[in-house]
Amino acid sequence: MEHAVIIRKVPTFYFIGVTTTKSSIMKVFPLWVKELGRPEVVIEGVDLLIHDTPENYRKAVEQIKFDNNSLGALVTTHKIDLLNATKDLFEYLDPYATLCNEISCISKSDGRLEGHAKDPITVGWSMDDLIGVEYFKKTGGEILCFGAGGSGVATAIHLINKKNPGDRPNKYIVVNRSPGRLVEMEKLVKSLNSSIHFKFICNTDPVKNDELMAGIAPGSLVINATGMGKDVPGSPITDNGKFPEKGIAWDFNYRGELDFMHQALRQQQDTELIVEDGWLYFIHGWTQVIAQVFHLTLFNERINQLANVAEFVRPRKEPGLRR
Repeated sequence: MEHAVIIRKVPTFYFIGVTTTKSSIMKVFPLWVKELGRPEVVIEGVDLLIHDTPENYRKAVEQIKFDNNSLGALVTTHKIDLLNATKDLFEYLDPYATLCNEISCISKSDGRLEGHAKDPITVGWSMDDLIGVEYFKKTGGEILCFGAGGSGVATAIHLINKKNPGDRPNKYIVVNRSPGRLVEMEKLVKSLNSSIHFKFICNTDPVKNDELMAGIAPGSLVINATGMGKDVPGSPITDNGKFPEKGIAWDFNYRGELDFMHQALRQQQDTELIVEDGWLYFIHGWTQVIAQVFHLTLFNERINQLANVAEFVRPRKEPGLRR
């Protein structure tokens, strides 16, 4: 153990992120744990810099590992960097964590510290709800995903694992600002021998992203998985970027300035565009991590109940959003 551990007096669940105090979960969590019969559990945010030091990641994980009242954590933004810095502290990593080399959930079981990658499951449920069955067969649409971090990788894995060819796009374009994540994602995709044609592009110029978006097929799905508009300002595209006709714009964020979502909403009527924010993804992501940490099984009816409890903190729903 490298760092001093704080001995918590009450059971504590951690939220490891960037701007955790701004998240709606801080208001929702006390209501959810009461609903789940665990009102004694409190939530504590741990704000770390994007690409923080290994020392800070280790400090956060050691707190959970060595304090009995530190139950576990949801990890956002830092999923890859945190695991790279702390892998030796875990006794177990689930198959998706090993495959993706990331964790979104930290839990304990029989004295073991466990890491889980929940995103391929939670982003999958959200996407299936959004596009339905055989969307790509029906539309001929493609995927343009801005961001090669945990959520972008999870989206790719979910689609690769689809057994029905009609549920898989022919083309999946990934754009990221730095090359490292692209290299790792490309290695992962190649190891899975997918029928989807992947293209990996390193780019920081939003005008070039506009050009990429203009070149994809009608009916395509454009995803903002960058954190831009929430953790950092801006959007991966400019206001001049043209969304695909009869396509879908999905911003994985549900709070913040949401520039990408608003850019899409301004084009909605002209392009017959479906626009989705990250609220459903937020609900699935949090409920599944809480279930893992508390060792619960949550069925759809229970998740819907928790979603209804959380509705009061949802930012004002913009006219034109799908839900």
